[in-house]
Amino acid sequence: MLFHSSLRKELARSFGATLVVLVTIVVTMTLIRTLGQANRGSVNPQEIMMVMGYSVLGYLPPIITMSLFIAIVGTLSRMYTDSEMVIWFSAGRGLSALLRPLFGFAWPILAGAAVLALIIWPWANQQTQELKDRYGSRGDLERVAPGQFQESANGARVFFLDKETPDNKSGKNIFISSVDRGHQTITSARAGRVVQQGDSQFLLLSNGQRVESTLDGRELRVSEFNELGNRVGAADLGPQDAAPAKTLSTARLVMEPTRANLGELAWRVGISLAAVNFILIAVTVSSVNPRAGRSGNLVFALFAFIVYYNLINLGQGWISTGRAGFAPFMLALHGGTFAIVALWLAKQHNNWSWRRSRGPRTAAA
Repeated sequence: MLFHSSLRKELARSFGATLVVLVTIVVTMTLIRTLGQANRGSVNPQEIMMVMGYSVLGYLPPIITMSLFIAIVGTLSRMYTDSEMVIWFSAGRGLSALLRPLFGFAWPILAGAAVLALIIWPWANQQTQELKDRYGSRGDLERVAPGQFQESANGARVFFLDKETPDNKSGKNIFISSVDRGHQTITSARAGRVVQQGDSQFLLLSNGQRVESTLDGRELRVSEFNELGNRVGAADLGPQDAAPAKTLSTARLVMEPTRANLGELAWRVGISLAAVNFILIAVTVSSVNPRAGRSGNLVFALFAFIVYYNLINLGQGWISTGRAGFAPFMLALHGGTFAIVALWLAKQHNNWSWRRSRGPRTAAA
């Protein structure tokens, strides 16, 4: 049908343009945040693009859903404004007849959003977490950067190096502050070099001073040295904490139904179900008066998307803390939204009116 073909083409153009704009905004925001993490030492500066890529990939499910929602609202609103919907209604087609061409266009996008939410999202989070953990578990010597204060993996030492040689094996103006068993030690030296002895690495400091004191300040000892060795090596982080729920696969979330896992599962499934409901919402909120502007409908549509998406995030927190059950919340939010929107669409399709249902008023005697 010619109308269906033109509708799909316009939806494709609008969806593509909206997706490009939203992805550009998200990439910019993610880049700024990743640069901040790299500046704080949480991310390897050489892996910024990888971390940013995984982050953007994880954000794609809501981005795709929002792009589809905006495309449908914008396209149908324009058709109302240009009186194209009048021709559609004059041909004996109701508002619900738009659902077939809309879902015919949107089903690949809906499938892609579901795959991204259920499979790609946990994989991207897992890759990002592995990059951060690998960078966080590097040795003390690998953490040292000229002109910057760097903390060791266990937080017990702080290093500062003014300058280093091209071979990265020696440096000048070295400062080390460490806390161990109630004692604080501050060591400064004019120069230092790394020496390998067996499987251990030692930092040999020369021409320096060492200040040892207790944390309560009762004892203080100052000594000078010509050469002093400090053993440094790979970080020992001990046993790792349990993996975050967002890094676990969807199958594992189902097999291990803890509160945190059910909350994460509700978010992933909720994004997929919300994408379907957003198509119905878009059809109902797109009707505008041709003589009036369509900005009001667009604002209301964006407000509906924000509220729905925030309810999904809120439900994740409620389920994780035990304030709501998985099945009741999913039924109440997504099932309730579907029922309300379906009733609203039926009202617009059949042109129901509360005044008409009351019937004509009888004249007073």
